[in-house]
Amino acid sequence: MSDVLPGPEPFLPQTAPSALDDLRTRLRATRWPDAPQDAGWALGTDLDYLRELVAYWADGFDWPAQEAALARLPRFRVPVGGLGIHFVHARAVAPAGPVLPLILTHGWPDSFWRYSKVVPLLTDPGAHGGDPADAFDVVVPDVPGFGYSQRPDGAPLDSIAVAGLWAELMGVLGYERFGAAGGDIGSHVSRYLALDHPDRVVAVHRTDAGIPLFTGDPADLAPEERDWLAAVAGWGATEGAYAAMHRTKPQTAAFGLTDSPAGLAAWIVEKLRSWSDCEGDIERSFTKDEILTNITIYWLTKTIGSSMRMYRANAAIPPAQLARRVDVPSGFSIFGGDVVRPPRAWLERTANATYVTEPERGGHFAPFEEPESYAEELRAFFRPYR
Repeated sequence: MSDVLPGPEPFLPQTAPSALDDLRTRLRATRWPDAPQDAGWALGTDLDYLRELVAYWADGFDWPAQEAALARLPRFRVPVGGLGIHFVHARAVAPAGPVLPLILTHGWPDSFWRYSKVVPLLTDPGAHGGDPADAFDVVVPDVPGFGYSQRPDGAPLDSIAVAGLWAELMGVLGYERFGAAGGDIGSHVSRYLALDHPDRVVAVHRTDAGIPLFTGDPADLAPEERDWLAAVAGWGATEGAYAAMHRTKPQTAAFGLTDSPAGLAAWIVEKLRSWSDCEGDIERSFTKDEILTNITIYWLTKTIGSSMRMYRANAAIPPAQLARRVDVPSGFSIFGGDVVRPPRAWLERTANATYVTEPERGGHFAPFEEPESYAEELRAFFRPYR
């Protein structure tokens, strides 16, 4: 009996035609709700836009072409912590110096898709107007329960547990020293990588500060910090209904979202529009093909329910964990169109913030919305830590 653990194996899913036939049948049979006249996006997803998107999904969208485009990324699966983890592993092309491995972690509602545009910019900067010395080996896993990674059979994993899996994954790939970056849930995961594995994570970059927690005397906060915490609370009251559902009763919503592709699209599209730097026009940030590629991954993998359950797991993280300060060198790129942007005082309070910038363009999905800008942010931040 061999003690050798199975290594990464190439992974290239090919969707069965019957699955696409079923999807189109469901789309064409959508039962549409009514909506008040001229409601637009004020009450949630706009009815007219969703009708247009669903019609294109049913009769114009070419999933096989999008699946083939994603297959050009070097993709693998490997058992880690008892779960099959899907990941992109793209090595640096013609580097001109030491290569830094970099693990990128996505958030919700997306998957490895979030970073699909930036992988070539990071592995081959010389071919994209950058310095070849800034090349990375890039690893982009799907969080368990998202995309093509295996769903946990029992309780969902929180960000701390996923960070532990990523440390193990990087070891499997032969990387003992590496950088970490992420946004949304991926910001939390990257933070815990730095907190729990400071001997291996040389630096960590985030596009947001994660869930704010302050249990001290508010008088000790800078005015801009108090204003920001108030803004976060206000945003949660007006925009946070989705998160309350995810944290409390995700399974209830999962029935409808797993059964209805139009419902799934409504749930995701509204967030893509609200959180991106599109000034109300979602197709300024994403084409229909890009939107539907993201949504179709959720549909085909049946992962909307498991992805939402991670919110419930993260809600149970003890406050003492949320309050830990990151001592590993930390970079923040706070994009101008993102939601509830933290002030520098808060970043310096909660992390060893050695790099803080505010790119003018780009929102919550900056790696997809503004890939060139995002890639340059990572190159600049990680340059001293190679």
